Amino acid sequence: MSVAQPPFHRVAVIGLGLIGGSLASAIRKQGLAEVVVGFDARRDELSLGVELGVIDLAADSVEGAVAGCDLVVLAVPVRATRQVLSDIKPVLEEGVILSDVGSTKSSFVADVEAVFGELPSWVIPGHPIAGSEKSGIRAAQAELFANHKVILTPADNANQAGVARLKRLWEGTGATVLTMSAAYHDEVLAATSHLPHLIAFSLVDTLAGEDENMDIFRYAAGGFRDFTRIAASDPVMWHDIFLSNREAVLRGIDHFTEDLGRLRCAIANGDGAELLRVFSRAKAARDHFSKMLSGQAYVTTNIDNQVTFHMQPGGAVNGDIRVPGDKSMSHRSIMLGALAEGTTEVKGFLEGEDSLATLQAFRDMGVTIEGPEEGFVRIHGVGMNGLQAPRGQLYLGNSGTAMRLFAGLLAAQKFDSELSGDASLSKRPMGRVADPLRAMGAVIETADGGRPPLKIRGGHELTGIHYEMPVASAQVKSCLLLAGLYAEGVTSVTEPAPTRDHTERMLEGFGYHVHRDGATASVTGGGKLTACSIDVPADISSAAFFLVAASIAEGSDLTLRHVGMNPTRVGVINILKQMGANIEVMNESVIGGEPVADLRVRSAALRGIEIPEEQVPLAIDEFPVLFIAAVCAEGRTVLRGAEELRVKESDRIQVMADGLANLGVETTVTSDGIIIDGGQEIGSGTVESYGDHRISMSFAVASLRATGAIRINDCANVATSFPGFVELALKTGIRINAEGND
Repeated sequence: MSVAQPPFHRVAVIGLGLIGGSLASAIRKQGLAEVVVGFDARRDELSLGVELGVIDLAADSVEGAVAGCDLVVLAVPVRATRQVLSDIKPVLEEGVILSDVGSTKSSFVADVEAVFGELPSWVIPGHPIAGSEKSGIRAAQAELFANHKVILTPADNANQAGVARLKRLWEGTGATVLTMSAAYHDEVLAATSHLPHLIAFSLVDTLAGEDENMDIFRYAAGGFRDFTRIAASDPVMWHDIFLSNREAVLRGIDHFTEDLGRLRCAIANGDGAELLRVFSRAKAARDHFSKMLSGQAYVTTNIDNQVTFHMQPGGAVNGDIRVPGDKSMSHRSIMLGALAEGTTEVKGFLEGEDSLATLQAFRDMGVTIEGPEEGFVRIHGVGMNGLQAPRGQLYLGNSGTAMRLFAGLLAAQKFDSELSGDASLSKRPMGRVADPLRAMGAVIETADGGRPPLKIRGGHELTGIHYEMPVASAQVKSCLLLAGLYAEGVTSVTEPAPTRDHTERMLEGFGYHVHRDGATASVTGGGKLTACSIDVPADISSAAFFLVAASIAEGSDLTLRHVGMNPTRVGVINILKQMGANIEVMNESVIGGEPVADLRVRSAALRGIEIPEEQVPLAIDEFPVLFIAAVCAEGRTVLRGAEELRVKESDRIQVMADGLANLGVETTVTSDGIIIDGGQEIGSGTVESYGDHRISMSFAVASLRATGAIRINDCANVATSFPGFVELALKTGIRINAEGND
């Protein structure tokens, strides 16, 4: 489908190989320019370009090709770039955009600077991540870039209007356009493209030199053929790439050679444990990142993955369900299992991205972890001092819990570490864990405002402290107790109000004594953790959405199975019952030190209340959906003492108030809470969740009482805490449709 207003008038493509020819063909087919001029030093290829309809005009010289063009794209071999730049420099006209398609960007920038004396604002390097083993103009195909990525690496001084035009052109070919720095591009491509090609070339060359080479290739299985397919690529092109991106490629070779040497030693020594550790880590990493690339998991900040919920109004909520495992316990089971002596088995593990990020981080630090598979994980503990230095940053996605707890664990390690996260996590304050850890002797650097990334310097001895928490926070308490496991003496934490005590309970389960005296919990450093079995109950925070849904939707009758009933987590049930909710607690038991029960909830007429402040820390994560319950209740609901809500994944007080306002519901926001007059009509409209999963799911619940459709933007992070939410919501009767761009 052609565009009405093409982004460029006249485009010159210099070099009509596979990539240059395909780009020219796509521009013509999609109407992305009025005229496409081509030039190639191979005259037969140039003539063929016109004959095949790849280009409109064939230029006699490179200078003639670029004259009068407002976009020039170099698609020549990397090592020929500088000469071409020198040739076209005198005839480039004002207003032109100059780009390329090379696989290395720093070398292109260096060539531009050598020829022009600077990197002009109108130079925007690019690299389409697409290709084929075939080459030449006959291999050109207009659809080559569809559903592939194109990386642009504009400098800080780049002409933003030009970047937008170039992005529009590439998107017109069907590609997804990303931006990053040239240096980062080259590091990423060295690891993900250049090194695999080098290994494939080397492996085929090695086996081709064997005496039985014919039989080796005759009997090669599909895996060998698939892996070595890329060794059929153009040798000259790859010769240029490896030399142009030499430093990054060499770093990749060094890392791979070192790891391959370890595998050789493990095989020679019959070290099955090392082989299992490497293979399980590799399989898990492949699965983990495959989910990221397919849009099933969180993605890095360079990839824009949008999910929108479209909610239809009305409905009732019925059925018998079990929501996913408790996220807080899933995090802690991996952390303590990794540091324990022996093998820990976990059932009911939450396979959401936050928990998987924690699991992946420990694999990056040398811990062998099998699974997860249908909620089962086996962790081969390395002991309190067995963690290994990670090779790079530990990326924790959207998980504030993971980052704060990791800060405590890593503060006492012998090695340096760096904790990073996605765009949302990178805005969240970490000073409230960094400051008390510094008081214990830790050396931690943060970004501006005490925000991530956290750079933790290893090799510093910690000393126990007593810390009076100014604000109740289970994450801060847990962080300090975990650091206290390594500290000299006693580390104690006093909380101003009760918070979830999963860390204390689980430490006891792993054989590490936690002394409790009223509001104070303390540990003595120097002990050890002993492996155990853990059964993670269903997450009450996830159950809360369905508790409210069934309470507010007329004709609802829903049973939730095996829900965690930890006394420090049941604030949502206590508050809903005070509001008049019909919640029946059944089949109570204690499993692994944690109380669990089945919950039956039926629709009821709710009433507004003043929420008791002692219940606030016990329901801190559930307040967004409780706000929806308050809107549907008769009378006024008042929340105070909830400052903690302002420093979650979003400012949950203000974001909920803004979303409700978009649906026609008035509220009064206070510094530490909100006032909601119930009985107001929930209308239709669009709500911004700002990437906060609990905001997204809360407004999904609100649709049950809405008078019209609700659109909820930026919902990708729902998968961080509640994988399968959309499917389970549909199963119970909530009218939801998730739309993504992947």
